[in-house]
Amino acid sequence: MLMLQVSRCINFDFRHTMIHGAPGTLLGFASGARPGLPFRRCPWLLGVRKALCSQPASTYRRCPPSSRELLHLGLKQAAPCLIHPSYRTFSQGPKNPTPGYTLRTRLVVTLLFGGGILATWWYVYAEKQQKMQVQRMEQLKKVALGHGCFSLLDHTGQRRTKADFLGRWVLMYFGFTHCPDICPDELEKLTNVVKALDEEAGLPSVQPLFITVDPERDDVAAMARYVKDFHPRLVGLTGTPEEVREASQDYRVYYSKGPKDEDNDYIVDHTILIYLINPDGLFLDYYNRTVSDTQMLQSIRNHMKAYMKMSPK
Repeated sequence: MLMLQVSRCINFDFRHTMIHGAPGTLLGFASGARPGLPFRRCPWLLGVRKALCSQPASTYRRCPPSSRELLHLGLKQAAPCLIHPSYRTFSQGPKNPTPGYTLRTRLVVTLLFGGGILATWWYVYAEKQQKMQVQRMEQLKKVALGHGCFSLLDHTGQRRTKADFLGRWVLMYFGFTHCPDICPDELEKLTNVVKALDEEAGLPSVQPLFITVDPERDDVAAMARYVKDFHPRLVGLTGTPEEVREASQDYRVYYSKGPKDEDNDYIVDHTILIYLINPDGLFLDYYNRTVSDTQMLQSIRNHMKAYMKMSPK
């Protein structure tokens, strides 16, 4: 019945357009044509025409069929040509799956997978660094450097030992007050580093120490006059030749007094190093003349961050 009704409507439209001279198509009428008449008898064709004429020509799969093509092709074959691609039925479903949903799903899975790998790597790295730090501390305990307990007089005349500085970071330098240039330069570098560390929040303070290698001239009074030109926390240490020799040998510091001139003045040749001691009293690092203030500061900062207090055994 439906095909018969379509055939009658199409034949009527064809006859009507042939009589009035208009092109016999359902999708477009030339100017002067009267399209209303066939649609009065077949009102459902009016909805088809409106749906077709309201869409741009570029959206159709091909040129719209004529009345005769509709008659020969049949409604079942011609209907898909008349329907806009976006007007699909629920049974047909979407033409293509929504790409946004698939992209979001893949992105979430990738992020979760990558985050898991990153977290695992960070955990393994932290465990490895902690294990290496423990091994380094054990090795430092076995190093024959700074294991002794020196006993010297400070620039105020008080007796000081190594135990007095446990629990604090220490920068230690061996020199003498009559040094013309090297010792003042190294103590100035040490002072700049200590001041820079004091300005950084979250970092512990550092105790600077200056131990003389010329006990014959560097008594308590001479040390007091000398240390006031540098950092206010700088402690000068002196003692008898035997006490100074013992402290120097403990840190493997070499020193030798040179010949005297006509003014009884002499130069002391000695090791030029600044030692870094951690709060446990263990030697961690040393810095020679080639190390700049910035490099020394960065090294000490790294040691402080990596420091892990050793449990007593």
